[in-house]
Amino acid sequence: MKISIIGYGAMARAIAEGLKGDVEFEVVGRDEEKLKNFSKEFGCPYYIIDGYDISGKIVILAVKPYALQEVSMRIKGEADVLISILAGKALFELQKYIKSKYYLRAMPNIAAKYKASTTAVTGDEEAKEIGEKILSKIGEVVWVNNDDEIDMATAIIGSGPAFLAIIAEAISDGGVYTGLKRDVSEKLTKGLFKSFASLKETFPDIKNSVMSPKGTTAEGVKTLEEEGVRGKILNSIVKTYEKSKKI
Repeated sequence: MKISIIGYGAMARAIAEGLKGDVEFEVVGRDEEKLKNFSKEFGCPYYIIDGYDISGKIVILAVKPYALQEVSMRIKGEADVLISILAGKALFELQKYIKSKYYLRAMPNIAAKYKASTTAVTGDEEAKEIGEKILSKIGEVVWVNNDDEIDMATAIIGSGPAFLAIIAEAISDGGVYTGLKRDVSEKLTKGLFKSFASLKETFPDIKNSVMSPKGTTAEGVKTLEEEGVRGKILNSIVKTYEKSKKI
């Protein structure tokens, strides 16, 4: 199984890093200098996109959403499976512009480079098995029912790392404010996120298990609620989802 990655941006690189050593792939794009750098970094062949034939190939489309039509004008042939990670581009749009036997939409995140992405996928059931086989190389795969659910997942999976980075930075800054050295506070904060990810309980149960009456955690939770943090985070997810529908 060989994969053609169209695009060489941050997500294409993250996916390539995750696939490296497990799956053969090649990279396709416009800028030969960037292609050479990508090829050198990941030890894969590269091809200029103009006239590139996707016939019989598994293609991961990893360009900016606005570039879909331009890409379609530069390539030729019909892919076996097209896996698009383009935010906001529905399956019918992919079908309109790029020929393929089967279509999948996927939303991984930048943790793909550490094989730790959680990737939402939807599309043709006939391609589900091959899509999950490939994307499981970069982390956990969650199958969702339709385009709309992928757009919802984008707000959590794709954009979520940025939101969590802001929260993590604030927690770390709080540690520094109270007197911790910066490197210690950052290490503790990263450890916190790692520890949290391993917990199996529901979110309310986790909170309640550490929130004792009149305790330190209760004081902190009271402050978060008074500042409206819960509502602001919820609203950021909703706004991100709404934006994805307008791309």
